[in-house]
Amino acid sequence: MRRILVILLGVCLGLAAAALALDRFAPPQDLPWKPLDLDQPIGLSTHFKIARLGRDTARCEALLAAGGVDFVPVPDRREGQCRVTGAGRLGEGLAPLSPAGPVMTCREALALAVWERHAVQVAARRDLGVGVVGLEHFGTYACRSIRGDAAHLSQHGLANAIDISGFILADHREISVLRDYRRADGAGRFLRRVHRDGCRVFGHSLGPDFNAAHKDHLHLDMADFGWGLAGFCR
Repeated sequence: MRRILVILLGVCLGLAAAALALDRFAPPQDLPWKPLDLDQPIGLSTHFKIARLGRDTARCEALLAAGGVDFVPVPDRREGQCRVTGAGRLGEGLAPLSPAGPVMTCREALALAVWERHAVQVAARRDLGVGVVGLEHFGTYACRSIRGDAAHLSQHGLANAIDISGFILADHREISVLRDYRRADGAGRFLRRVHRDGCRVFGHSLGPDFNAAHKDHLHLDMADFGWGLAGFCR
């Protein structure tokens, strides 16, 4: 029995030492207990950290403000089964959205800010040689069910999703999901890269490979699956 206790004590001490080393040396964006920071690149725990905010809008707004992103709250409202709670409009701090000022939940706005800063801008400079100065989209809030599934409310019905259709570059080029996604050049690589990176931030990241309804946009939402789990990525 004494030998077993000694072994267990050794295992516990080893695990404690490993945890301390992990806490000290591992990148903070990979550790779920480290606070989220908009200056950190996307890591293993980025989605979890955003998702676990839940309806803590005050904390979400504070994170956006600390990262230099404007977020202007809007009143909550209901429309049948649809609802808009803890939502607002993004302002300065990331590439402007077109159309401007769509309403989205704070958690969706936070995910979008992380993705724009650490996926879109990084991929644009890598694959296209310039930064992105504008994000084009088809909308955020729309009171409707999931297309092809009338029994389930779309995340658009909660203002918890955005459909990105294109990107405006600093050299005035326009990158279109519909036109460029499957190309073998830098534009195609850029779109496929930001789509994949969206899977590391959002709950759902759906694009042209998912179905025909998504041939012209990237659907990015922060659906809540509990325990900070991510959803479908295709």
